[in-house]
Amino acid sequence: MKYFFLSQGWTVGRVWQFGGLWQQEVWGRPPEIKRLNLNLTEGDEILSLYQVEDAVLMLEVNPPVLTADSLSTIGQVTIKRLMSAEQVIERLNEQLE
Repeated sequence: MKYFFLSQGWTVGRVWQFGGLWQQEVWGRPPEIKRLNLNLTEGDEILSLYQVEDAVLMLEVNPPVLTADSLSTIGQVTIKRLMSAEQVIERLNEQLE
């Protein structure tokens, strides 16, 4: 399994596997992406931990829906470096220190 942290309100968009975009027709199912019941706080942001299956190489994530008053210019972000379980444990330990 692989992992990533995602700020609350952000959503997963497209998913890539080896060879290109995830194709539900080929796999017969969507990719396994599961939000775990574990959060980190960085400043005023809450980051939730997600678990994805090993076949996932990278993900596109999208910010919350913007309103007319929003100042954010971020359209989307691609997560190319997913974390191992050991890296997640290290990150959680950093939070405790």
